[in-house]
Amino acid sequence: MKILQLGKFYPIRGGVEKVMRDLTEGISSRGIHCDMLCATMEEPGVITLNDFGRIICVKACTKKAATMIAPAMVSYLRKHKKEYDIIHVHHPDPMAALALMLSGYKGRVVLHWHSDIVSQKLLFVFYRPLQNWLLRRCDTIIGTSPVYLESSPYLASYQDKCTAVPIGITPLNPDPDKIQKIKSRYPDETIALCVGRLVPYKGMEYLIDAAALLPERFHIVIGGSGPLYVHFCEKIDEMGLGDRVTLLGYVSDSDIAAWFGACDLFVLPSVMKTEAFGIVQIEAMSIGKPVVATKIPGSGVSWVNKEGVSGKNAVPGDAKALADAILSVTEHQEQFGKGAGTLQGTLSDFSNDR
Repeated sequence: MKILQLGKFYPIRGGVEKVMRDLTEGISSRGIHCDMLCATMEEPGVITLNDFGRIICVKACTKKAATMIAPAMVSYLRKHKKEYDIIHVHHPDPMAALALMLSGYKGRVVLHWHSDIVSQKLLFVFYRPLQNWLLRRCDTIIGTSPVYLESSPYLASYQDKCTAVPIGITPLNPDPDKIQKIKSRYPDETIALCVGRLVPYKGMEYLIDAAALLPERFHIVIGGSGPLYVHFCEKIDEMGLGDRVTLLGYVSDSDIAAWFGACDLFVLPSVMKTEAFGIVQIEAMSIGKPVVATKIPGSGVSWVNKEGVSGKNAVPGDAKALADAILSVTEHQEQFGKGAGTLQGTLSDFSNDR
């Protein structure tokens, strides 16, 4: 058998790309051929993972509305389509769906429904016919939580194809020396960590507002890059929070585990259903950190962060609610940070429900 993971970007930054890479590495490590085809604005090429797995990066012409425009993806798939028994498409990615349709591929298709298209409303007007074709074309649909599968209006007619497979990770293993070095920068402070792209749906605007409502012992640390970086810098300066909110910029994979290890709690303040699961939550749970997230209607975020067990879930877009949840978690920290046990309990409940 030979499988192709299809869609998204390289270098790997977001959750969807991480899932693709993890699947490619995991399947190929079992001796099953598995490739990952994605687009890049950098130098194209092939990265060999092992004897059975590769990451194939084709050149993108440009990037528009968070979508790589890469005719080379169509060309590659048309040329190599007969090599694959299964193509595993990761949605949302209009370029991947278009490449599949134009390739003439006749084999089995797995559709991984990571999230609905929520913010790109104009793009969606043109993409929806292609999305409908993809839903009809696929043999099965994988969602990351039962909540999201049940709530998506686009999947209502395809529930017989749907199955939920929660995202998994390798538990973090932070370097104790790096943890201590970070903690020494914030003596006697409670570190609330947030990691993600600096884009509107992540809700970091409200986390900065929440910092002003928290006692001075709290220090908000935000890791990630994106278009809102300058705006956030200006906002922090205007609010006089320069000594209580830190923007790290992009944090490498080699350093991110240490930040998780050094923090007292993790915060995911997302406000839109685009945040469908929140892998960063289970990264925090894997080393026993409590989580504050949000109750986004129809999203799986608060399904992952079980209320009163792994942490608390606040009303999205409400800085006061976010601050109250952060205070509650830190005041009762022994109740929440159950780490891998919490995650295992969530998955056990999921299995029992099914």
